[in-house]
Amino acid sequence: MNNKINEIFEKKEIIQKIKSKLPYLFQLAEIDNSRDGKLGMEVGSARERIVIAMLIYNYGEENVKTDIRITEKETDVIVFDKPISIKTFTNKKIVGVKLIWTVDALKALEFQKNYNPDCDILLVHINWGGKGAMYLLPKEAQQEVLKKLGRTTYFKLPKGGTNPRGVEISAEAINKLVQHTNTKMVTIEWNRDDSINYDAYDRWLEYWKKD
Repeated sequence: MNNKINEIFEKKEIIQKIKSKLPYLFQLAEIDNSRDGKLGMEVGSARERIVIAMLIYNYGEENVKTDIRITEKETDVIVFDKPISIKTFTNKKIVGVKLIWTVDALKALEFQKNYNPDCDILLVHINWGGKGAMYLLPKEAQQEVLKKLGRTTYFKLPKGGTNPRGVEISAEAINKLVQHTNTKMVTIEWNRDDSINYDAYDRWLEYWKKD
């Protein structure tokens, strides 16, 4: 486990910033990535950048590497030379989260057979109008739960005859991970700010206005 990253779950200052700022920033990300009232898939990347910016704020640019090789598919950021995967999902309850996106059923089966966790996961549970959290799921906890549940239970594969969109860590596995004794957590009240007066085009318009 990347012990240094525990700091964001232990320092009062950063805990308070996560609780107060993450809902606001994620709300802006949704405004930026919505069309006709529907969220686009790119909102996930926007949320990821927000979380990485929080890591840079707390640990400094010199300790956070964002230029990740494309071959490191599971890694989204490296903090103090330790790889971290960032996952976000919106639901009232804890549900499965996507590990790999693929439209190939055979590749999904191959992934289920060969995958082994090799980095910690920062997991953000978004629950607008309710309570959610940010979790740190240690690599060792993932490996332990995978071994206990077995691969057919730990992973959720797409159903046959459907459009396969990838492989998930199952809801059962995620629930065991968030309850693991080594998992770190910051609870978050996901309240929307109705006073936000923000247009997704404003910042780009400002650039066009400049000489």
